[in-house]
Amino acid sequence: MIIILKAQSEQTIIDAVAARIRELGLTPHISQGEYRTIIGAIGEEQPHLVEYLEEIPGVERVIPIMKPYKLASRDFHPDDSVYSIGDTMIGEGYVTVMAGPCAIENEEMLMEVGKAVKSAGASVLRGGAFKPRTSPYSFQGLGIEGLRIVRQVSHALKIPVITEVMDPREVDMVVEFADIIQIGARNMQNYNLLQEVGRARKPVFLKRGLAAPIKEWLMSAEYILSAGNERVILCERGIRTFSDETRFTLEIAAIPIIKEVSHLPVFVDPSHAAGRRDLVPALTMAAIAAGADGVMIEVHNCPDKARCDGPQAMFPETFAELTGSIRRLAEIMGKKMSPVG
Repeated sequence: MIIILKAQSEQTIIDAVAARIRELGLTPHISQGEYRTIIGAIGEEQPHLVEYLEEIPGVERVIPIMKPYKLASRDFHPDDSVYSIGDTMIGEGYVTVMAGPCAIENEEMLMEVGKAVKSAGASVLRGGAFKPRTSPYSFQGLGIEGLRIVRQVSHALKIPVITEVMDPREVDMVVEFADIIQIGARNMQNYNLLQEVGRARKPVFLKRGLAAPIKEWLMSAEYILSAGNERVILCERGIRTFSDETRFTLEIAAIPIIKEVSHLPVFVDPSHAAGRRDLVPALTMAAIAAGADGVMIEVHNCPDKARCDGPQAMFPETFAELTGSIRRLAEIMGKKMSPVG
């Protein structure tokens, strides 16, 4: 439920309403504007409490939220969320490009690719240290050594980094090295992991599951938000359908659908969706035209020798051409490319 307090309520009123909400077994989430304060009463929806809550001194009205996701809903947070990570801006009004290799292979390669993508306009460097793979015999990443490499390159190039975490027991370790924590598609419904990153207070990049409906995707975001982490970024990366012309099917319609019901920023990963580098530019431009707040693109200096997902990685030169197109489209849509530190 959303509890709207009377205009310019004093702090004592706000505290009293929050205390009453806790007494009812719900969790209060307070959002204070210039003139009004809104309190979300988060928990199982109980319509019979509406009249009771409206009788609390200082309460103007109570609005039930019938969607299963509360904190991710525009009902609770009408304005688009915007996050800053250093100079990097994520959210409404900006187009943010994250780019880099699928997996960290060595420091020399990551440094070369990092310099190239930052020069082209990427404001976040991606690189996986832990890689969930379909085959147990495929390259699984460098682990802790990969985390050390990505942090060294990040400091040298002065660019924030995003990397994936797969295990709740490794969250604290990954948080030490990453500026943004990625939850991969295979872990979208790993609820223990979602709660753990929710307590980590680092921005979380939540990819959509391989066959997840949009509602379940938003419910996964709700796990993170309800644990106290307000900085969640959603990423559409393609879902499984009957089509086999691409690796997955990129659901462009998911972008405006999410924008309608949620305040959270929405990104697209065209590399994983396509599985082919030649399709990445078209999918990228379509996603931004549909309203995406950013893209995550795989770039490698020698894709044919990449240890992970080489066929979908772009060459640095073609990536630079693509970012030029992204910048022009962003301007047409009245947006800015996120600053590069």
